[in-house]
Amino acid sequence: STRHCPWKMNQLPPKSAVASPVSESTNSRVEALDNLSMDSFWLEVENIKQSTEAEHEECSLADVKTQEEGEAEAEWLQDAGLSELLGDPASDNDNDSDNLVLLSTLTRTQAAAVQRRLDTYSRSRRRRSKQPVRHVRDIFGGLGSEDTAVKKEESSPDPLWHNLRTSNTHRKTQDYSCTVRNPGKEEVFNMDIAYSEQAAVLLKGSFLSESRKLKDGNALTRFKIPKGRLGVTRIGDLSAQDMKKIPTLALIELTALCDILGFELKRNKAAKLKTTEKRLFGVPLNTLLENDQKLLPNTKVPLLLQALLSCLEKRGLETEGILRVSGSQTRIKSLEQKLERDFYSGLFCWDEVHQNDVSGLLKRFIRELPAPLLTAEYLPAFAAVQNIPDLKQRLQALNLLILILPESNRNTLKALLEFLSKVVARENNNKMNLWNVSTVMAPNLFMHKGLPNKIPEGKEKQLAEGAADVVRMMIHYQDLLWTVSSFLVAQVRKLNESNSKRYQFCDKRIKNLLRKIHADKDKVEKNQGEPSKIVKVHASLLLKDSLEVHLNNATRVADVLRQFQKNLCQNGWNIVNTVNLLKCNNSMECTNLLLYEVGGNIGEHCLDPDTYLLDLYHINPHAEWIIKQNPSYPRMF
Repeated sequence: STRHCPWKMNQLPPKSAVASPVSESTNSRVEALDNLSMDSFWLEVENIKQSTEAEHEECSLADVKTQEEGEAEAEWLQDAGLSELLGDPASDNDNDSDNLVLLSTLTRTQAAAVQRRLDTYSRSRRRRSKQPVRHVRDIFGGLGSEDTAVKKEESSPDPLWHNLRTSNTHRKTQDYSCTVRNPGKEEVFNMDIAYSEQAAVLLKGSFLSESRKLKDGNALTRFKIPKGRLGVTRIGDLSAQDMKKIPTLALIELTALCDILGFELKRNKAAKLKTTEKRLFGVPLNTLLENDQKLLPNTKVPLLLQALLSCLEKRGLETEGILRVSGSQTRIKSLEQKLERDFYSGLFCWDEVHQNDVSGLLKRFIRELPAPLLTAEYLPAFAAVQNIPDLKQRLQALNLLILILPESNRNTLKALLEFLSKVVARENNNKMNLWNVSTVMAPNLFMHKGLPNKIPEGKEKQLAEGAADVVRMMIHYQDLLWTVSSFLVAQVRKLNESNSKRYQFCDKRIKNLLRKIHADKDKVEKNQGEPSKIVKVHASLLLKDSLEVHLNNATRVADVLRQFQKNLCQNGWNIVNTVNLLKCNNSMECTNLLLYEVGGNIGEHCLDPDTYLLDLYHINPHAEWIIKQNPSYPRMF
């Protein structure tokens, strides 16, 4: 038997009756959870039940039809940007070229994941006696998974495997762990090599995989990302054009990782959103943002959520039991109605609102979204992360899932997690540690009235603890999770390079093109052997002049910004707009400036201060480098 709707408490056991056995695969982590109370989780579920009963709401389940054989694979290929592999032989050659470009960037494990789903779809089509699906070889003349893997070896050469084994100990590292009183041991989190390739190496026994048990919040493992010579790329550092390529690549990589680990990547069908007459609560994120952007352009997080978080940060962080202690359901409902009426007019007064009621409004806002914040499609995948026994691989899967999220969901989730981190940081005053916050927020993120949620008999405790653990990881490791892996950035560069060459071929001057390609290749090879290089750095929005920089193997982005600052202050350069420069004691702060890589094989890329520019030049010799003001830095007018 199954339990269908977690919103109805009579279908869930009382907290005293959830001591059912759990599967052996999670015993190691559950043992460590025995001393961590789940009371807050079940109390929050009870509060949700009371709020819905007070409004006479019923659990409205989406009508989910059982997918036919091959349907899931077809949807996956479409979402992975390979929908043309499902088409007929007369499909557009340009679309075939798009598939070829994408396939040419894949690693061996990624290509195997694509081939596996294409083969499954092909078998299902043949069994249903439909027109057979086109094989990869039929389209690309012999480019199958094995050929793709061989073609990709240049992006995962043998030296990288050596780097993985040596853990890149010679590199600088970026600390991505939260501040804890008694930190656990520190480990390297490698983002240079595809996660699925790393897992394949572990599976072959090249490494001794240590079992990582779930630990108390004060002893969570600290991870550091080795800073290669190209630095670290965060979400937001890439242009919108390049970020659109990331979810497709992340989905393929996540699928490949799950294949290696032996876990099924579960996805739901996208839910149909119901229309509502409300303007704030129960409104789709994209609609909220569209309305907010009419008032405040470039808004990335709903204004209501920003207001709720701001109110709690000002007056609620010190409140004992904040988030856990429920406010008055009657007052919360009344406040919701007032917000719907007065929020956009600016007449709503936050000063008179009790902080527990504000936290209730915050959780209500998240629950009332027509689709879950973690999306209907990938909510099962987020929940399934708990089944991966290795902590580092759980974080790898979470990192990829967050990259797959739509931008509006990802930005909203980040704003929420940043606030939750601030709550945890005030634990001594508000008595809300990391586990308390996680257990309270898990039901609000993982339980949604618009989706079915069948819970197998006896699995309630295990699933509740797993959901809370996923929230705990997202809070504690959020800086790491919001990083774009170097191997994904490299794949984006290769996609851009291949697309650029394909468009050049349309010019039909093939001989001249081939001559230019060979010349460019020779030029790049020559550049890679050059120990130094003189380049120009532009700052057109700040100065009329450009800066000539002599690059050597030790020149970093931070060095160029300091040189720019020094020349600006000492040489009296012609400043275009002094308003754009923040001045302190008659000198400009270097932290107010950023260096961007623009063009070539990248759209626009905000560079890490520790990026070595000669290495970057060799990878992208046709890019321009432009200094801009940091958009998040305060301005002085």
